[in-house]
Amino acid sequence: MATVEVLKLKYPGADAWQMGDSPELASKLADLIKKGIKTASCGSLTSYQQEEPAPKIGSYNIILDGQNVPACVTRLVSMRLVRFCDVTEEFARKEGEGDLSLEYWQKEHQRFFTCTGHFSDDMELIAEEFEVIEVL
Repeated sequence: MATVEVLKLKYPGADAWQMGDSPELASKLADLIKKGIKTASCGSLTSYQQEEPAPKIGSYNIILDGQNVPACVTRLVSMRLVRFCDVTEEFARKEGEGDLSLEYWQKEHQRFFTCTGHFSDDMELIAEEFEVIEVL
């Protein structure tokens, strides 16, 4: 099994992190990514502005499951600024969660952003799309 340290040597500059807000969700999302169902994600512009180093197109990410075990490596292929209220059905489907509908995406992301401290219908998000480079 590849460790984060070994993967960071193979993918210089890679960041290692979990998606979601619980170990259970992190494992579920990592599995969706490994299966090629989840090919996109988003976060608030505010949270991106606080990241060091800031994500950039072409960068690698080591996606961890709920037990902090590397599940796969992705490469960021696109980023764009979009307001929450302007997220499309197509992007919601690429997020790969629930029934893949925009309604499900809106409900779950409103819950997530509210739990993490800030939600508004016109909040700015960074919408990312990625590709799986390696399944571990």
